[in-house]
Amino acid sequence: MIYTNMDFNGKDILITGGAGFIGSNIAFYFQKNYPDANIVVFDKFRSGRTLGNGNPESFGHYKNLLGFLGTVISGDINCSSDLENLEKNYKFDYIFHEAAISDTTVSEQDLMISTNVNAYENLLKIAIKHKANMIYASSAATYGDSDRFEVGYESPNNVYGFSKLMMDNITNKYIKSGVDISIVGLRYFNVYGKGEFFKNKTASTVIQFGHQILGGNAPKLFEGSDKILRDFIYIDDVIQANILGCTPKKSGVYNVGTAKARSFQDISDIVQSELKTTYETLYIQNPFIGQYQFFTEANIETTKEFLGYEPQFSLEDGIKAYIPEIEKVYKIEVKKC
Repeated sequence: MIYTNMDFNGKDILITGGAGFIGSNIAFYFQKNYPDANIVVFDKFRSGRTLGNGNPESFGHYKNLLGFLGTVISGDINCSSDLENLEKNYKFDYIFHEAAISDTTVSEQDLMISTNVNAYENLLKIAIKHKANMIYASSAATYGDSDRFEVGYESPNNVYGFSKLMMDNITNKYIKSGVDISIVGLRYFNVYGKGEFFKNKTASTVIQFGHQILGGNAPKLFEGSDKILRDFIYIDDVIQANILGCTPKKSGVYNVGTAKARSFQDISDIVQSELKTTYETLYIQNPFIGQYQFFTEANIETTKEFLGYEPQFSLEDGIKAYIPEIEKVYKIEVKKC
């Protein structure tokens, strides 16, 4: 689907974190709809290195880019020489900044801040020099336990949410300084869809429940999951917001969600309905009490007003569209193990 009248053919586009979940989807959106766009994917591809919680240091995976025809660069946004290479050897019109430590259970505060906050400002300076409009990934984690999901009511309850809020504060500082590029921060709520499998344990419960059920097992939910409500958003609507962020009516930070909170129990029930199973749900203790959001629901009024964004997928629609991919990934990546 084309989301704007803007023609990106001939434009130079950088996607950091482009081998990850959302970044790879952005890359393929441009490749499909604007075949003459010059797309550069920059990613710190995964290695054997892990963080303190045992999860991979990077979720970037080459399989997310199978079929990609653009330029691929292995690099680290924390490395000054890698950023210098981007600044001196390329000239970008748009930068989509998806590279980050996105795992909310990471406890290394120093690495989280340097990767998510300091590297973002360094990249933003490059965008300003190139006169490239910047669209970057913020997060609903900035809201934490807040009861209002709109800019100005943030209360992050983990270092990840704090780091994203600091990114947004940097954005507001540069906007107020009168920079001559547009800067759009997108606070993603709970995103699910194609390309998330290699996020491992941090992939959405949609694919996790799907693979549990396809393996002949009951879906595992935290106790009280019928009362844990989140704003779940399908990947296609996230891509829509990113494309609309290229030509905003106003620079700023915007929520990207559906404005409708749904429960994890809803997800389990919908996935079972689509897969035509009736397993009894298995409830387990929630180990993340204290750093866990029990309710999120995006206020998207400013996103509609200044980006022209309108979510197209309900939870039922998104899961239905996603099921064939869940089944495909299960056969290729899970069943063979």
